[in-house]
Amino acid sequence: MLRALSGLTTRGRCLLAAGLAAAVCSFVLNERDLLRVAVFVVALPLLVAVFISATRLRIGATRALHPQRVAVGGAGEVQLELWRSGRLPAGEILLEDGVPYALGSRPRFVVERLPHDRRVALRYPLQPVLRGIQQVGPLRATITDPFGLCEFERELIGHSRLVVVPRVVPLWGLPSGAGIGVGDDGTVRLHAGQGEADVIVRQYRQGDDLRKVHWRSTARRDEIMVRVEERPWRGGTTVLLDHRAAAHHGSGPAASLEWAVSFAASAALHLRRAGHRVRLVSEHGVTLADTPGDGGDHYDHVVLDALAALQPAHQRDITLASDPADGQEMIAVLGTVSTEAVHELAQFRPRGIRSLAVLLDTPTWSAGVTAPEQRAAATEDSAALLRASGWGVVIAGPGSPMPQVWAELCRSGARRGTLIGGPR
Repeated sequence: MLRALSGLTTRGRCLLAAGLAAAVCSFVLNERDLLRVAVFVVALPLLVAVFISATRLRIGATRALHPQRVAVGGAGEVQLELWRSGRLPAGEILLEDGVPYALGSRPRFVVERLPHDRRVALRYPLQPVLRGIQQVGPLRATITDPFGLCEFERELIGHSRLVVVPRVVPLWGLPSGAGIGVGDDGTVRLHAGQGEADVIVRQYRQGDDLRKVHWRSTARRDEIMVRVEERPWRGGTTVLLDHRAAAHHGSGPAASLEWAVSFAASAALHLRRAGHRVRLVSEHGVTLADTPGDGGDHYDHVVLDALAALQPAHQRDITLASDPADGQEMIAVLGTVSTEAVHELAQFRPRGIRSLAVLLDTPTWSAGVTAPEQRAAATEDSAALLRASGWGVVIAGPGSPMPQVWAELCRSGARRGTLIGGPR
């Protein structure tokens, strides 16, 4: 009874108080007719409260997310269905679904008359602005009786999981030598002739099997050339993402970490679709995702889901125990790196293996930067140390277009260390 009375609205409480006052007056004035009115006025809100409390379980709802995986800046939709299983009348129903701020505004719906013979369909949009594993819900309903005397809150649906993946930007081209033309190992892709598949050849080395000599290419180049069995464009590439909280600046969708995550996702998917086996690792060499160079879109989801759930690391500096790329070519997306971190990266990278880096000028992501020239000088020093260790480096600022950064990275052998779209 106490739980039922707690649901009385202001109108119901006023009616109950008026009934009690009328009952007192009936005893003072000795008016039986007034007592009958008082009993009716008191009984009405009490009966309605008990009635609503006993029948509130007859309302049900479902929620569906379309799609269940959406990219930052994309659009999604939530579809709700509400129904009443019994024939008892229902008054006004106020629905409110729990939506995090990163997905948009919190929706509210008012259903004045809920029919018992059909379902009421409701929908509202989602506009995610920040990646992550988001929870939509719970869906709460405030149910009011037809007289507006009593209302109860009820949770109709719990939480639904929505995966907000980072934004993927289309990229074009590959780093020079990554499977087309002359690579780091001297391989050359040649058209062998009409009706014959393309052949990958390289110069003869001491100990090579003479049965692999490609005589047509040998005659054309006037030096012994042998066939390469494994195609270099099917080789592996490791994308290293520096996600230390201390290495990045800014907050929310405009943080440098979000730019780095989006670029790493774009590069990893671009390389995988070009036929590379792609490993995505953290700055400490921990594997976040490992995908083959073939297969369907399922492997794209593996990379995107891993990045969607990625949280900033609390380590202060980069510490490695071995080569994080495991001998593969590596593309590193780095935040602020110290001299010790550069030495760590250079120490474990084998010579002759391609090492490229996108170095974020993270101080320019901070609000209220007073001396961008001095801040960028530290970034230039880190870039110079990486170049001295044999790395190709591109510096990116908050206004750097990702396709342009990637194109510059592909040409980093000829032009290195250019700052794109940001202050120096």
